[in-house]
Amino acid sequence: MRGAIKALLLAAAAAIVMAPVQARADGYVSPWAGVNFGSDIDNGRTSFGVSAGYMGAGVIGGEFDFGYSPSFFGTKNDFGNNTVISAMGNLIVGVPIGGTYGAGVRPYVTGGVGLMRTQIDGGTLARVSQSNNQFGFDLGAGAMGWFNQHVGLRGDVRYLRALQDNNPGPGVDFSAGKFHFWRLSAGVTFR
Repeated sequence: MRGAIKALLLAAAAAIVMAPVQARADGYVSPWAGVNFGSDIDNGRTSFGVSAGYMGAGVIGGEFDFGYSPSFFGTKNDFGNNTVISAMGNLIVGVPIGGTYGAGVRPYVTGGVGLMRTQIDGGTLARVSQSNNQFGFDLGAGAMGWFNQHVGLRGDVRYLRALQDNNPGPGVDFSAGKFHFWRLSAGVTFR
């Protein structure tokens, strides 16, 4: 009889520990594709990346945004291999409309700080080889819309700006306040 009671208590404890509970937050991953524009250096260059974040049951959360822009400064023939990489840690504030779980929409604003890396290697016009790691920031707004509990779409526009002058010498000028651009992006979101 004692063995049966122990087994029953063990089964009850396991059932309590393994019982599903209501989630209290939204974690998400969103691969995206976009276009960069508004820079004094170049316009209309494609970019892609991924954003991953966590929204609390309320309206405030955190996000990491990684962006990669190949041929940002121009074609490979003119500027060789040239890229811009951004890695930003952001605060995100968004209000859920239509429920936090299941279908619904969450408009948001976001902003943060991080790294902006520029690199140019060779080419026929510039004939330079340089890379700069710069402290920068981004500010943006957008919306996430959900088809169901796990899959949705996301779109946003962000302003990215470098805050350092690394004095790159001849060629493209990356002085403080001059290297900046806008990014318009959209992607599928999974939570």
